[in-house]
Amino acid sequence: MKIHEYQAKELLREHGVPVPRGYPAFSVREAVEAAQKLGGKVWVVKAQIHAGGRGKGGGVKLAKSQAEVEQLAGQILGMQLVTHQTGPAGQKVRRLLVEEGADIKKEYYAAALTDRATQKVALMASSEGGMDIEEVAHRTPEKIIKVFVDPLAGLSDAQAGELAAGIGVPVASRAEAVEVFKKLYACYMASDASLAEINPLILEGNGHIKALDAKFNFDSNALYRHPEIVAYRDLDEEDAAEIEASKFDLSYISLDGNIGCLVNGAGLAMATMDTIKLFGGEPANFLDVGGGASAEKVTEAFKIMLKNDKVKGILVNIFGGIMRCDTIAEGVIAACKAVQLAIPLVVRMKGTNEDIGKKMLAESGLPIISADTMAEAATKIVAAVK
Repeated sequence: MKIHEYQAKELLREHGVPVPRGYPAFSVREAVEAAQKLGGKVWVVKAQIHAGGRGKGGGVKLAKSQAEVEQLAGQILGMQLVTHQTGPAGQKVRRLLVEEGADIKKEYYAAALTDRATQKVALMASSEGGMDIEEVAHRTPEKIIKVFVDPLAGLSDAQAGELAAGIGVPVASRAEAVEVFKKLYACYMASDASLAEINPLILEGNGHIKALDAKFNFDSNALYRHPEIVAYRDLDEEDAAEIEASKFDLSYISLDGNIGCLVNGAGLAMATMDTIKLFGGEPANFLDVGGGASAEKVTEAFKIMLKNDKVKGILVNIFGGIMRCDTIAEGVIAACKAVQLAIPLVVRMKGTNEDIGKKMLAESGLPIISADTMAEAATKIVAAVK
């Protein structure tokens, strides 16, 4: 789950990380009122969407009068903001963040995330913060400093100091940077985030350190512990099919191909998509029905896949471990009848009650194409779609 910048800053503020004063706005009038409450002579009007690169896409503007705040808010609200993370269709801007201006002397980068290789939390920082951090990581990876934190011990002063010194924070501001890194780590751990990123983290003209922008992703498996974070969820920023799938505990992600995939297990789902591509096809989705799929769940999965007009065929690939093949067969038959399936369907089953499941499909009277191996299944669905 992702949240907006202004929500991320609320989390950081709660943990003592300095952030600019600002207010969210859902209309031009609210944007002007925000500028009036903030006072001052310079304001920043920021589009709030779940994607990076907003500045380059024209979604972050500087205003030097309240009239200019009004003008810019009118331009940005409702625009289809296209960035390198939104894809060519872009994302509609429905809310803004109006902030006080900042005296930026230097921009840094900081982030906390889980490093699976070391089974620790990685805290990363760079002297090259700002809009092109991806280029920095690609071209000059030595400019990104990392420390690995044992979750039982927490981030030490020495580690935080290593980051601050490594990215060149002036000596006079280093103690403040150490505190910011420690508070960022505390916020990351307390919120069950999978990513907590500050870009840029700035050194102000007065020597203070402040988080000028922030991005958080959260571990969906931990959200039950955080109703206050779930309340931040913005459904307008999410794919409608993915929202519908989550209601039935289905893991679904839309893709650009034309072959729908229904699989049990994330690893098998990834392998299935790879196999489809290997044999010349393109998957239309990732869909993991999990280990306890009922006939109703499979039917809903079919309905969600078929809402995508690009889907010209479906491949069901099931390994019957906890999930029995006959249960899936029952679900597939019920789903085909419920949605009156009119596109090719290939089913491959292996494992518990495999023979019973295959017999049920064969005797269903439905035009289901059977396959024994993943290669055979992929070959048949690609051929059927073509």
